[in-house]
Amino acid sequence: MKPSIPKGTRDFGPVEMARRNYIFDTIRSVYALYGFQQIETPAMENLSTLMGKYGEEGDKLLFRIQNSGAKAAEPAEKGLRYDLTVPFARYVVQHREELSLPFRRFQIQPVWRADRPQKGRYREFYQCDADVVGSDSLLNEVELMQIVDEVFRRFGIRVCIKINNRKILTGIAEIIGQADKIVDITVAIDKLDKIGLDNVNAELRECGLPEEAIEKLQPIIQLSGTNDEKLATMRQVLASSETGLRGISEVEYVINNYQLSIVNCPLELDLTLARGLNYYTGCIFEVKALDVEIGSITGGGRYDNLTGIFGLPGLSGVGISFGADRIYDVLNQLDLYPETVTTSTQLLFVNFGEAEAAYCMPIIAQARQARIRCEIYPDATKMKKQMQYANQKQVPFVAIVGENEMAEGKLTLKNMTTGEQQLLTPAELIELLTMHNP
Repeated sequence: MKPSIPKGTRDFGPVEMARRNYIFDTIRSVYALYGFQQIETPAMENLSTLMGKYGEEGDKLLFRIQNSGAKAAEPAEKGLRYDLTVPFARYVVQHREELSLPFRRFQIQPVWRADRPQKGRYREFYQCDADVVGSDSLLNEVELMQIVDEVFRRFGIRVCIKINNRKILTGIAEIIGQADKIVDITVAIDKLDKIGLDNVNAELRECGLPEEAIEKLQPIIQLSGTNDEKLATMRQVLASSETGLRGISEVEYVINNYQLSIVNCPLELDLTLARGLNYYTGCIFEVKALDVEIGSITGGGRYDNLTGIFGLPGLSGVGISFGADRIYDVLNQLDLYPETVTTSTQLLFVNFGEAEAAYCMPIIAQARQARIRCEIYPDATKMKKQMQYANQKQVPFVAIVGENEMAEGKLTLKNMTTGEQQLLTPAELIELLTMHNP
């Protein structure tokens, strides 16, 4: 029987890994540019750490590890992490004495969800998170939006960043007289893009919202216009809700200050954006690709008391998470990878025998010291076979050393794209290929 892998998971070969590392390295370098430090947490957490943090729907999607060989004194039930934010909150509480606040951390690791696999949705996928804890300042939200803008500028992906605020949603629930239904309302309207307005309304009815309240929601859900127009309208709608007005002010601050920088992506107020996770309390964000039909490729928001559930109340945080797997799919679909991304070996030395290989070895060492990625074909086999290997691996240059080259202390460099050949000294070879080094 042919072996297989679980549904919702994927193997990644050398080309895929080169592309994925391009994604991770790009995000990592932008995070570093903004002063974020990297951490990692275990793949599994105690189930008690994870349960109750993602809402009822999220709890159902936790992968549980029940037979973990635990001793009686150890909590028996564990789960694979569902995201990186809750483990990060646990980390902050556990290591509080070692951290300087505000703490700016980033984390690039896989997460697992027992979801139904479908296009763009996987059971195992990577998240690339950045969070700031220990600061209430909205400048953190502004900088996170700038990070999003810079990352997608580097990728060449056209996106729209959508922003809303949980306080606005709370205010809406208050003015329609359904403050106790805030979670049901946000979970339902967050699905507007996926299931449409009629189904959202049907779900609201199922949650017990009266027809009058659903009616009042319609113009809010379907509100259009510029950011300024939407904010002005919502100021009037939420005039009697102190919480709602605070949310309006926070969104306005982030939008206005975001625009002070050199940015490419529009930042758009979207009142249907709810983000299904229960721990958000302030601004929330989502990023949509403009040229590909796919779900959100980045998301995040402000959480005022996530660490409180682990015994450290009052510590505010805000974060974003890039969905690396969806970004990977977008880059593939739009063919936006730089040509050099999948080039592993830049220079292959042909092997004609022991004497020729011995001549090449010191040159290979010098080339590697110059950061030129090179290899020698291990077997002294037919030239045609070695050239086929170079073509299959998309090696741009091949070095050929026979008796004549050895006698002159040189080598022949073949450009595999143009077919051009040059007789060069080792120093000339290294100088030429260093110029081609990305």
